[in-house]
Amino acid sequence: MEKIDIQSLELKDQVVSINRVTKVVKGGKNLSFSALVVVGDGHGHVGYGMGKAREVSSAIKKGVEAAKKNVVRVPITEKGATIPHTVTGNFGSGSVLLKPAAEGTGVIAGGPVRAVITAAGIQNILTKSLGSTTAHNVVKATVDALLRLKEPERVARLRGKSVAEILGTEERKPEPPAPAPAPAQE
Repeated sequence: MEKIDIQSLELKDQVVSINRVTKVVKGGKNLSFSALVVVGDGHGHVGYGMGKAREVSSAIKKGVEAAKKNVVRVPITEKGATIPHTVTGNFGSGSVLLKPAAEGTGVIAGGPVRAVITAAGIQNILTKSLGSTTAHNVVKATVDALLRLKEPERVARLRGKSVAEILGTEERKPEPPAPAPAPAQE
């Protein structure tokens, strides 16, 4: 995986969830906030991070910094702005199914999955979140699914075939019908 220069990207951040957490100590309870943040440029780069602080704004700021540190590249098709193939990502007990969709479908996804998909810049996709509904697990499973995507050009090169053969768009010549067996003579 190549290193991505985030200075050249215009990353937009989106808060997925903010959670109030407490730590019980000798003198009482310590309140703090945990924030899950997704960053993306809308052109195939996306990352997620978690921040924790005493104040919400500080937690979000820390989350954005953490998200910028693990930005990954996602293959998106030129035609239809969707993903190249169906894929499932897993994290913990959460799994997310991503299916390419025809142009004009839009993003059909629930909260945490939608945040990652829109940050990546995918415009037509069908998704289904299976198992765990925890925002952290769902976001991580979605990024795992996006990392499992393979570009058709790379697969074609590895298999020694053309891109058209991999995508199944090559025109196949119809085979001539088999000659009918001769009727049995008595």
